[in-house]
Amino acid sequence: MRDVARELERWRDRGDRHFALATVLATRRSAPRPVGSKLAVSENGELAGSVSGGCVEGEVALTAREVLSSGEPQMLTYGITDEQAGSVGLPCGGEIDVGLERVELSELERLVEEAAPHQLVVFGAVDIAEALCRGAKELGWDTVVADARATFATRERIASADELLVEWPEDALERVGLNERSAVVVLTHEERFDIPALVGALRSDAFYVGALGSRRTQEKRRERLLAEGVSEEELGRLFGPTGLDLGAETPAESAVSILGEILAVRAGRSGGRLKDASGRIHVELQ
Repeated sequence: MRDVARELERWRDRGDRHFALATVLATRRSAPRPVGSKLAVSENGELAGSVSGGCVEGEVALTAREVLSSGEPQMLTYGITDEQAGSVGLPCGGEIDVGLERVELSELERLVEEAAPHQLVVFGAVDIAEALCRGAKELGWDTVVADARATFATRERIASADELLVEWPEDALERVGLNERSAVVVLTHEERFDIPALVGALRSDAFYVGALGSRRTQEKRRERLLAEGVSEEELGRLFGPTGLDLGAETPAESAVSILGEILAVRAGRSGGRLKDASGRIHVELQ
């Protein structure tokens, strides 16, 4: 939504009053874009964002003209069958429901705040941090890496982070401002960095707080956190060692493990095998 917001600001600055906003409300089978994906259509027919990766944007833009003219919202459903191959639809075989509404550009700030992306905040500019940022960017998340050690926190080492902060944990936490859409991963392996980062994260609204380290390190860390005044309830929020049990060895594999656990926690899932699960495969997130 951040890239869409920049385009909307340009439309507003040139004098546009309205735009049409298409939002993916539901998906079935193998849809190309997740629930919540957005496409904005200007009064001049310009597009920003995506609801299908290019499959149905043209059709949505045509309907957007009607919505902009009438002000009446519409619900659209797109899909594809074997007989429709080659025509407008979803070649991946999925189906999506798209809501289309006219929005005042004066409401831009409120809209951007409501559609803010998830955020991954990593403490420790180590090799896993770069792998985590690369993976999180593929998910559409904002990424921040913080490390007080300037020799570690360089763009050469951490090229994928949206923000790279050379700051102590307390200052970085104040600057970032964690919320219920934030996930925090601590990778530093040093108490002078780990402890303040974890204390601040565990007392924030972040939905996930994880820390790298062996089981022995985790026990020592828990004792130190308790000594720092962290409550048992707050400590119960800590995922340590962070990640799913995938047998990961490389930084890239560890990043997959950690991101997998973050997604499972966000969805209220255990992260086990889908073949052993009895519920729905996909979860609609708020």
